[in-house]
Amino acid sequence: MKLQKNLGQFFLIITALTAFFAILFYTDNKYQTPPPYGKSGVINLNTKDLERGNPIFLIDGWLLTDNNVKNKPTYIGEFSNLQRGRLSIPPHGQACYQLTLHYDGIPKTVSVDFPQLSSQYTISLDGVQYANGTGNARITFLLTPSSHILSVKTLSKTGYYSGMYFPPSLSTDKTIQKTGNIQYFAYALAFLLPLTLAAFTVFLWQTEGNLSRWFGLLCICYSVYMFRYFVFLFSMPVAPYWFFVQNLALYCLCFSIIKLTMLASDTEHSYPWIKIVLAALPVALLLLCVLIPVVPTAVFIHGKLMDIYYIFTFCTSVFFAVQGIKTKSWESRFTLAGCVLFGEGLLTNLFFSNQFEPIRFFWQFEWCGLFLVLLFASMMVLRSNRILQENNTLTNHLEEQVKIRTTEVTQLLEERKAFFSDMAHDLKAPVFATQSFITAIRKRGVGVDKELQGYLDQAEAKQWEMARRLQGLSTINELDKIEKKWERISLCGMLTEIYAIYHGEAEVQSIHFSVEPPEHDAFLMSQPEKLNILFENLIYNALKATPENGHITITANTKNNKIFLAVTDNGCGIPQDELPHIFQRFYVGRNNKATGTGLGLYIVHTIVTELGGTIHVQSTVNKGTTFIMEFPQAI
Repeated sequence: MKLQKNLGQFFLIITALTAFFAILFYTDNKYQTPPPYGKSGVINLNTKDLERGNPIFLIDGWLLTDNNVKNKPTYIGEFSNLQRGRLSIPPHGQACYQLTLHYDGIPKTVSVDFPQLSSQYTISLDGVQYANGTGNARITFLLTPSSHILSVKTLSKTGYYSGMYFPPSLSTDKTIQKTGNIQYFAYALAFLLPLTLAAFTVFLWQTEGNLSRWFGLLCICYSVYMFRYFVFLFSMPVAPYWFFVQNLALYCLCFSIIKLTMLASDTEHSYPWIKIVLAALPVALLLLCVLIPVVPTAVFIHGKLMDIYYIFTFCTSVFFAVQGIKTKSWESRFTLAGCVLFGEGLLTNLFFSNQFEPIRFFWQFEWCGLFLVLLFASMMVLRSNRILQENNTLTNHLEEQVKIRTTEVTQLLEERKAFFSDMAHDLKAPVFATQSFITAIRKRGVGVDKELQGYLDQAEAKQWEMARRLQGLSTINELDKIEKKWERISLCGMLTEIYAIYHGEAEVQSIHFSVEPPEHDAFLMSQPEKLNILFENLIYNALKATPENGHITITANTKNNKIFLAVTDNGCGIPQDELPHIFQRFYVGRNNKATGTGLGLYIVHTIVTELGGTIHVQSTVNKGTTFIMEFPQAI
């Protein structure tokens, strides 16, 4: 059912595109305009012919003279070069096209517009030179009732086209200008729109990767190809050599179509030989372009090989698009539609060669290229939108999962806190009861021999260790119970409070205690209770380590929106081998085995981390210790 639906959609595209091209063929085609027509070197004109809405296209009746023929009747567009199907003669050289304008009417000022003359040209009327150069040309003159000889001499040395290949148009200057303006704006739009889309793809490179890059290349190639209109319109110096750039853009455009189809169908790495062919054909075509000026048959071979490259692009794209349908690729319907567009352009290019040239808009192949750009642009937009929707869905799902997990973790942490609190409470009684029993046995001394004394010493050490752990557990539980909101705390105010609390205890121990606030006050975000616990542990550790007449100093300063706090003493210091372990839970240094719980500095480290800061220590044995903390400054 789905395949039938897709086939129905593609049949609808083919039908609509065929109808569109049929309308163009009869309404925007120089070769389908009404008479007058030239014949045997003469075209007959009258006043009514010049006053109609469309120009007169000087297609038929020209007499061609070159190195091989003289006054040969031809129509413009019959041959793309001077070989005229004879591969043994050079495609370049001199040529002269002549047409007699026989006018029967009132005198009228008219213009003749010559589009895309890739050869050097000289245009004359009645023996008077009116224009010369390369590119587009336009001459304006007074058409009087008589016969006027229009002559176009060309000289070509390079390029795919030679001579005059695109029919000139004749009418009043107003009509010529109006038709030219329509085509100018059409090509400007076709040039700028893909470039805009290519610039848009730059923002998709991070999310879309290769797909957006190749789409951007497709847009750029199409824009470069359409730029040929402006190269000839403004007679740019590169006009005789622009066919190199134009053909290279076409090669890369075909290359991009195949790559986009491969990427969209997710079959890029399945057929490595395709890459060899994709590289070999454009290289061969470009080499033939270089050989065109010196090898007579290069033009013919290039044309045939280009047709083969078109067919190869079409067949390869269809193959990969079908593979995409098999793998249920979401983009497969776009790539198949693109294949339909490219195939339609290919067929019209082959079957209507030398039978169609647009008056106002584009060639059929250029229309298909524009539709391809817009089709792949739609695919990229829808793909990006789909990815955004998937990301939003995933984000919402992740947010829900995070909320669920957060609730579960919070509940688990609360249960853990309650468990440790209950355990600490329940273990206090038996632990301290054990100590009481040991003390009682020691006092009575009944039956206590040396061996039992050893056992009592071991039991008392284990009991003390257990009591120390229980005390630490209780401290952690008390820390976890602090749930007050964070406050904006003044650094100078905090230091003043610390001095008021601890300088008395320091004096009792004959230790000089001082604080050094910053030059300008600063603020940090914290919970005051946790800051009190933080400095309580650091200062009491310093008091224990500092001898009489020692010094303990707390300094503070700010720099680069950071607050730096240092607690310094000149006490016993910490051995270097213990420094890496001092913030570990339950770690007790050699100097504190008898009294330490192993939790003070662990709690300090935990609080500093919770406040978004860092802490490190500098210490030298018998010279002192400095704990340095860094916190983000509150705005």
